[in-house]
Amino acid sequence: MFTRFRPMTATALAAVLGCALIATATPAAAKEKPKKEEAGQGPKVSPSKAFMPAVKKMGDATKAKDAAALQAALAEGQATATSNDDKYLMGFYTLQLGILNKDEATQSQGLDAALDSGLVPAADLGNYNFYSGRFAYVKKDYVKAATRFEAAKAAGSTDSSLPLLLMDSYLNSGRVDQGIALAKATIDAERAAGRVPSEELYVRPAKALQAAKRTDELLDMLTLRVRDYPQPAVWRNTLYILLQQAGADKELNLDILRLMRASGAMTDRGEYLEYAAMATEAGYPGEVVSLVQQGIANKVFTDRDERFSQILSSQTERAKADRPGLLADAGKPVSNPKAARATADALVGIGEIAKAIPLYEAIAASDPIAQYRLGVAQALSGQNDAALATLAKVQGNRARLAKLWTVYVQTKTAPAAVAAAPAT
Repeated sequence: MFTRFRPMTATALAAVLGCALIATATPAAAKEKPKKEEAGQGPKVSPSKAFMPAVKKMGDATKAKDAAALQAALAEGQATATSNDDKYLMGFYTLQLGILNKDEATQSQGLDAALDSGLVPAADLGNYNFYSGRFAYVKKDYVKAATRFEAAKAAGSTDSSLPLLLMDSYLNSGRVDQGIALAKATIDAERAAGRVPSEELYVRPAKALQAAKRTDELLDMLTLRVRDYPQPAVWRNTLYILLQQAGADKELNLDILRLMRASGAMTDRGEYLEYAAMATEAGYPGEVVSLVQQGIANKVFTDRDERFSQILSSQTERAKADRPGLLADAGKPVSNPKAARATADALVGIGEIAKAIPLYEAIAASDPIAQYRLGVAQALSGQNDAALATLAKVQGNRARLAKLWTVYVQTKTAPAAVAAAPAT
């Protein structure tokens, strides 16, 4: 759920806006001259002569926290507020009334009136624009929200939720490219500061890209997400999209399922059945046996599952029969690249990864699939630097998978990241 940006309570808003603004925006007496040390602190507000009686009542009512008196004073001032200074003060005191009454619509009205006057002190522009944008965001007026958040950012607002709110306002108002660019820039800044970026920086853009059917960019964003949130469920969501893209390419589907298995993302009985069927058809009985045993160990299904019991029984016999020949072939010079790759694939399936790597190495330069599977074998055997170098060379329809294996290696070896800041 996108709950980080729930509306702020009136008490909290008063703490941020009310008291601070009273200090900076209370009208000075008409004849009072500013002190030298006050120069440069922002515009001084001078109410018009006709508006002066009403604004005095507004100030007195605000200090007394008398909402009824303040409302009456605002009604009186409406008829005499003519200058920009008057309009700014009307906006300011309308905001105070909204805070006193815990009325967000009135608060929003006051903020907008003050901003429209052009007289909000520079020191307060960030807060005024941010909260005006926030109210617009809650009302789903995303165009206005984006405008206000942009102004808040330009005024130097440092509210931690500003980048996410601005990004989401862009996305919801159809400015997808701007939203994506801001998300990526914020992700980079958060990581540079040693923090884990909010997951919403990935999830919201991903939804927008999916709706726009921009699948390649969607997968780019999901790859960034799994880098910072490498939980099995996140891997699963990402790899399912790859499975949909793979179509009828059985070998590619099998490679995707292998990464799903390695990342701990296989949690459904049907996935195990699909994987087992593909590996059986491809002639990897040892891999099928290992897969089924893993499914039982992970309690995805039991050893009494009739379908998997049949698979395990038939493939165990084949695996036993195949093993001696595979081990013998592992030591022979490579004469047939296709046969060498099949042998290496089968060796990885029975856990003999060290024997598979030289076979892949011998044919990787001329066989893109062998190049990819060499990187996978190196990753599975803990040769992380070699795996990263090999995977970086992968091109073609496994390039995306190679990037994801790269993320898998990096997240397995990276030190624990700093936890993301809690929602506020």
